[in-house]
Amino acid sequence: MSEEESYEYEAESLPTEPENPLGLYEGERNKAGQRHGYGKAVLPNGDTYAGKYCEGTRHGRGVYVFKAGPRYDGDWRRNVKHGSGTFLYPDGSRYEGEWKRDERHGFGAYHYRNGDVYEGNWKSGLRHGLGTYTYASSGSKFYGTWILDRMQGAGQMIHNRHRFHGFWDVNLPVGRGCFVFGNSSLQHGYYALVSKVDDNALETDESLREEAAEEYEAEDARIAESLEGRPAPLRRGYASVWRARCVTAYAPELLPPDPMPLQEEVSEESLSDVCEYDEPDDRAEEYLKKDDVLFDDEGEEGGGSSGDYDDNYL
Repeated sequence: MSEEESYEYEAESLPTEPENPLGLYEGERNKAGQRHGYGKAVLPNGDTYAGKYCEGTRHGRGVYVFKAGPRYDGDWRRNVKHGSGTFLYPDGSRYEGEWKRDERHGFGAYHYRNGDVYEGNWKSGLRHGLGTYTYASSGSKFYGTWILDRMQGAGQMIHNRHRFHGFWDVNLPVGRGCFVFGNSSLQHGYYALVSKVDDNALETDESLREEAAEEYEAEDARIAESLEGRPAPLRRGYASVWRARCVTAYAPELLPPDPMPLQEEVSEESLSDVCEYDEPDDRAEEYLKKDDVLFDDEGEEGGGSSGDYDDNYL
């Protein structure tokens, strides 16, 4: 699987400019002198922001460009990415979708630099829930359940002329399943986890499972709880090997169950999206169309922040 880039976090290491500790700002303010309404800012670390503010914080629609190259165009709430938006990375990869408290969260699509695409659910920056991963090199697709960035539980691997219905455990197919050839026949069998060092040595622990689909739900919950939000470690040195048992005529009732959405608690935690602006919103489009140089050494001092980090310049 392609590794996700993290340019938004690399920007944290950029040095600030001591000669300009407050950054530069041009735009609307409220009666208290806070950034409020629409404005443009050059931040102390060289990042820039153009968009909407509320009481000194980025709040509403805005474009944030990191000095290192990444760019976020989307919704903000109280200084963090929150809502819908697009994050562009210097290598050409991008994420388009929902955000919550500066992390990919909800439904979104990640386009990787090698052409692969994941489209589905996210949680706390990780693929989590139902999702489809398309491999650019072959056109094959995995559709199924993800747990903390890993294929986990019921799923389907769809190829050009056939597909496999079964179960996955930490990115590898394991246990019972069926290959489907058109709508004419099913090949039943199971995937065994085999050591790459010794092809005859089969793992006999819990990784080699042939249980029914219901038992995977409990396993998924156990893995998520034990790792405390971290992806499960990959099984280095092992591969899944198909063991065929029999062939039958195609019958939908013989297929393993389809992937299902995860049943999880819905967090009530939220950020206030209420902001009373002093100026009418119809000034926004005209203001943001300005592309001239806004700042010079005599520019107005004001509040500001540095990307994804605590705002200490208000």
